[in-house]
Order: sequence, then structure tokens, then C-alpha cells
Amino acid sequence: MATFYLSAFADEAGGGIKEQIEALKAHGMTHIEPRGLDEGNISLYTEEQAKALKKILDESKIQISAIGSHYGKIKITDDFTEHFENFKNCVKVAKILGAKRIRMFSFYFSENEKFEDYKDEVFRRIELMCNYALENGIFCCHENEKGIYGDNEERCFEILSHFKGKLKGVFDPANFIQCGVKILPAFELLKDYIDYLHIKDCVYSDGSIRPAGAGDGEIVELLKRFNEVKNGDTFLTLEPHLKVFDGLKDLEEEGGTADKLKDDFTYKTNREAFDVAADALKSCLEKAKIVENTIIRY
Repeated sequence: MATFYLSAFADEAGGGIKEQIEALKAHGMTHIEPRGLDEGNISLYTEEQAKALKKILDESKIQISAIGSHYGKIKITDDFTEHFENFKNCVKVAKILGAKRIRMFSFYFSENEKFEDYKDEVFRRIELMCNYALENGIFCCHENEKGIYGDNEERCFEILSHFKGKLKGVFDPANFIQCGVKILPAFELLKDYIDYLHIKDCVYSDGSIRPAGAGDGEIVELLKRFNEVKNGDTFLTLEPHLKVFDGLKDLEEEGGTADKLKDDFTYKTNREAFDVAADALKSCLEKAKIVENTIIRY
């Protein structure tokens, strides 16, 4: 069985780190997967900015589950040299922050580009990133995402099995749904390589995001199965991606009601959307009967 630590992309609750920490603590979350921060995206932080962030996190007793980097989110035909140099800096930042994981991707493809034509180049780039990170005591963690080489379960399996021991997997059910992938068969294929889960739900009909358990992501069953195969500490990283209604003020001035937005999984503020997503995750943990396996600290 696993011991689950709750983490989140807390930039979806607020833009600044203090707002993000407040949201994490409100839900008993012990970790963060930093992405958007006061000084911009974590992927481009300097060493000095990283040291300042580490001080704030330490004082707040918040740890880092992984660096929510954007590396591997360029086109496969784009030049890799500068991207890789920036990745090296991200590894330095990860070390300063005490992170042992960097989330990454396997490069975007255009509609007219065939995956098989660029497989060798995809693997060459991943190899460089994995090797450099491992030399510094950090694992790269590949996330499935629409439009990249590893957007379906078969190509994720190709990548993760080829780099076994060098690369870990991040399983994002919503991203798989947006590619038409069936969640539970995909999990069974990839389960030996999955390091942690992104908690984000979605529906097949139009690809729209839902709170955990309200979509087609089989979140409760996914949690049960992950608990059965995973031993030791791992993370459930909340990535709400719920809609926030920018025109709320106009709606209210016109005599409408914002309450109906919730029926469409659209919320008044970023923090409200984050709170709904966090509560939905905890509800799924209860339904999966693994709350006792989860570290929650209020």
C-alpha cells in the first residue's frame, strides 16, 4: 500500500506564493508542485530567486513534490540547444529547493508530422535530460499530454519502458481522456512506471475539465488501483484547471446570478475553483477508502 501526500499546482489558487501556501494549508496539503510564482514560471527561476523561495517554503513547512516545469513543451522541430541549457538551470533550481523530481514532456507535433519519423530525436532529447538530471540526483517525470509524442498509452509505454530506471511516469487522466484514451486499461499498461498521479478529471464528450469524480476519469477506481500497486510514499498532485468566470461583474449588474455557474463547473474566483477541486479530491479519497493512507495536516 501507498502513503499519499497531497500536493497541488497552487498557482491555480493564487498568483503569489503566500496566497498559494494559504490555499495549500487550508486543505491540509503538505507539498506544492511549483509552476507560476511571484517572479514568473519556475522553469526560468534564477538561483537567487530559488533561494528566496526555499526560505519562504521552509518557514511555512511546505515541501516540494516536483518542479512543475515546461521542459519538453516545444515542437520537435524547434532547436533544442537553448531549451536544454535552460533545463540545466532548472536542475540547479531543483537542487536548491530540495526537489527530487522535475515534471517534463516529450515534445509537440504538428498535424502533418508523423510520430515515427521523429521517434529517435524524441528519445535523444529525453536521454539528455534524464542523464543530466540523474547526475544531479533528480529524476525526470514524464507527463502524458495532448499533442506530444507521449499523448497516448502506447507511446507512453514506449518511452517509460525504454528509459526504465532513468525516467518516471506521471499519470494525468484528464489529458488521456482528451486524447480518447480509456483510463483503466491505460493504467494497467503503465502501472509499473507511474511515480505519481495528477488529480484532474475530464469528460470524453467535449474534453472539458471537471472536479475529481465528476468526469470520466475513473478517479476513485484509479486511486484504489494505484494504492494496490504502489508501495511507500507517493504524491497525489491536484491540478484543478476549472473555469473561472471573468465576466462575473457584468453578469451580476445585468441581474443574473453567479450561483448557476457552479452547475457548469465554472467558478467566481481562482480560489473558489481550487477549493472545490480540493474538496472533490478528498471526497474521492473517502470513496476509495484510502483516507487513512493519506497525510493531511491542518
